[in-house]
Amino acid sequence: MENTLRVPTMAELFAAGKQPEVLFWVGCAGSFDDRAKKITKAFVKILNKANVSFAVLGTEESCSGDPAKRSGNEFLFQMQAVTNIEVMNAYEVKKVVTACPHCFNTLKNEYPGLGGNYEVVHHTQFLKQLLSEGRITMEGGQYKGKRITFHDPCYLGRANGVYEAPRELIQKLDAELVEMKSCKTRGLCCGAGGAQMFKEPEKGDKDINIERTEQALETKPEIIAAGCPFCNTMMTDGVKNKEKEASVAVMDIAELIATAEDL
Repeated sequence: MENTLRVPTMAELFAAGKQPEVLFWVGCAGSFDDRAKKITKAFVKILNKANVSFAVLGTEESCSGDPAKRSGNEFLFQMQAVTNIEVMNAYEVKKVVTACPHCFNTLKNEYPGLGGNYEVVHHTQFLKQLLSEGRITMEGGQYKGKRITFHDPCYLGRANGVYEAPRELIQKLDAELVEMKSCKTRGLCCGAGGAQMFKEPEKGDKDINIERTEQALETKPEIIAAGCPFCNTMMTDGVKNKEKEASVAVMDIAELIATAEDL
């Protein structure tokens, strides 16, 4: 069948004596959250189309430990991290790609101290690399001239200095990239970082995601582009709060490309 997704596991490839070019770290959101699963599928479709040899850990993957660490449970974080590192090192993993900036930051910056040294890239960086190597082509088509604003994930932008990869991909779609007043190094959190995703907000006047959604809507976008499953949820909730879901879509960069390519 043409439209079946090919998603090999590291165990399968290892048993066949093969080493993939890259390990796709799916993450908890990408595995279990219904909205984020669509991002995972979109990214896999692009990897399949580009003939990238990749694999996932499948049931051998456990949480990166980011929520535990950020909420102060260092002990749990180290247990989760070491478990993952032992699995990845057994498979001799060299390069990792993930669509979650929290996993990206943790694997890239926290794992080396515990014995996990990998080249870790965010999916927007990987997609830009595929594009510059000519392994994928992008025709804007349906996004030509559409107003798209990009919300910088904290752990992609301010924590790791990756601002241009997602923006270059949006511009390659022939879309009109419009910036919010708080962007790039002055970006504003969606409100879900630091394990805030899993709890109710403290008392106050306004939820952060509402503030951020208002900034996004000021740019009069047709699409709010995200590069993080948590940001996607928070911005979607914000758009619904403003009753704009009929006119403004919230989409991951991978979804934009997969849709443009009709995958």
